[in-house]
Amino acid sequence: MMSRKQRPALAATARPKRAPSGRKPPSKPYHHGDLRRVLIDAALQLVNEGGADAISVREAARRAGVSPGAPFRHFPSRDALIQAVAEEAQRRFRAEIEQALADAPADDALGRFRRIGLAYLRWALHNPTHFEIISSRRLFDHDNADAVSRDNAALIDLTERTLAEAFARGQLRSPDLKRVQIAGRALVYGFARMNIDGHFPRWGVADDDVERTAAAILDMFIDGIAKRPRQEI
Repeated sequence: MMSRKQRPALAATARPKRAPSGRKPPSKPYHHGDLRRVLIDAALQLVNEGGADAISVREAARRAGVSPGAPFRHFPSRDALIQAVAEEAQRRFRAEIEQALADAPADDALGRFRRIGLAYLRWALHNPTHFEIISSRRLFDHDNADAVSRDNAALIDLTERTLAEAFARGQLRSPDLKRVQIAGRALVYGFARMNIDGHFPRWGVADDDVERTAAAILDMFIDGIAKRPRQEI
């Protein structure tokens, strides 16, 4: 048992377990007004680590360094946080396509269509969980997600206009542009889903060959719809 003389010395060297205020300091302080962004970024990290099912408002709050109740000022439910993640993922997806078209030749509409397809595949292959969130209707209400619907509609319109220009320039064989667009969408979407669902090993496609295979099958599709040989990009 310690004597009275020993106790003060030990007490002086012991470290307090809490901050002087009595509350645990945030592990990751955020700038005033940025909590919504920090929570979305934390949720995106959760998606990367464990898929959409790993999204948790409480865990996002923990990673943001705030109390469990703080996020509910921005996201009243888990569904609201998932929708915000989908909106951010859709924004990044659209930015990938816009970047791919930034230096595209103005006089080669079919070449721009190819770039759209390649950007779609590249982003989906590099961000499979984010792609699954924006493409699956089981995770959030697409019809009420205005930002997601708006960006998706803009990309569909971009593809329609690009194909219409390609046909007007005599680059496409078929005048049925709607079916060409659906076929192209089915190709890139199906390839992305095959990657997410882990089908490629059984088809003999190694991990380091998936992206090259994606580009090759897209070129086969482009060559199939082209009225004349496609210009090399």
